[in-house]
Amino acid sequence: MYEYLKGTIVSIKPDYIVLENNGIGYLILTPYPYQYKQEEAVQIFIEQIVRESELTLYGFKNLEDKQLFNLLNRVSGIGPRSALAIMASEDVSGLAAAVDAGDIKYLMKFPGIGKKTASQIVLDLQGKMAIYQDDSLETADQMKSQPASGSKEFDESLQALQALGYTQREIDKISPKLKQTQLNKVDEYVKEGLRLLLKK
Repeated sequence: MYEYLKGTIVSIKPDYIVLENNGIGYLILTPYPYQYKQEEAVQIFIEQIVRESELTLYGFKNLEDKQLFNLLNRVSGIGPRSALAIMASEDVSGLAAAVDAGDIKYLMKFPGIGKKTASQIVLDLQGKMAIYQDDSLETADQMKSQPASGSKEFDESLQALQALGYTQREIDKISPKLKQTQLNKVDEYVKEGLRLLLKK
């Protein structure tokens, strides 16, 4: 069992990163791959999940995110992939508030979450997410900077949203508005795209 890994980011894909440590490349699924930078030296908190013949590593920037992943993953009807998709919105305080308020409609906006699973989230996690209520993560609005120089970042952000479980139809609905935003990084596009998807 791993607690964390230290190494260098050698590859960033829509749904995972590759972390090199002592000549070994670890494929790590993470809720937000584009928050990392190529060739960046990092410490990533790891959750290892073994299912039948599959061994998968899930990675997080801090211990709080790892704990949130484990909370979500224990809810009946939510698997590791769904937990990552929920966490990718980075609106942890909004998620915590929705759980405590029993806001089923808000929770159903996440990919793969129906009414039954949303109700189960409330049932299992209500009163357990107080530490996330005052989360102060940066929003996409706060991160807007220079206009994008091309469409590569935009295209990669759409791939990342699809990797999180959103359908092509859902992505197509927000694409025109997302393209109009003046952003210059993939992670900024993804954050804004998630914000638009959760507003739908």
